[in-house]
Amino acid sequence: MTILVKNKHTLQLDEFTFNCCIGKKGSTKNKKEGDKKTPKGTFKLENLYFRKDRLKKPLTKLKTIEIKRNMGWCNDIHFPKKYNKIIKIKKKIRHEKLRRSDHKYDLLIPIKYNFEKPVTGLGSCIFIHLTKDFKPTAGCIALKKKDFLILLKLIKKNSKIEIF
Repeated sequence: MTILVKNKHTLQLDEFTFNCCIGKKGSTKNKKEGDKKTPKGTFKLENLYFRKDRLKKPLTKLKTIEIKRNMGWCNDIHFPKKYNKIIKIKKKIRHEKLRRSDHKYDLLIPIKYNFEKPVTGLGSCIFIHLTKDFKPTAGCIALKKKDFLILLKLIKKNSKIEIF
């Protein structure tokens, strides 16, 4: 089962079509850290991370992980061993904080872009996450909460995402 991101406003899975938003500067085959572009290609999905203090565990076939206060996702090119991986937050390592005051990361699924053996500088923290207003992202794909919850029920552990 493949999720298709057909353009900067449309995500499709089987017969379901959802509104979405992607990186502020569109999509690219040549992703770089901080370029505000969504990487083009076909990628596996990681686990579902969720805020247990804000919502109950969603129905999904993905492994679910509760987001804790000290969880971050490393985007620091000076730490190649930790780059594009989940980390315990440390002041000296740049990271994307997963437990945010807004609701964007109440639900998130990391996209396995630059993932298995990450190359520093090629981009990190590419997630499917929530949006309220469909403003362009820093490179992620964002959906409304109700659509994200439908998506979670449909996808499987081996589902992929194809970004055009």
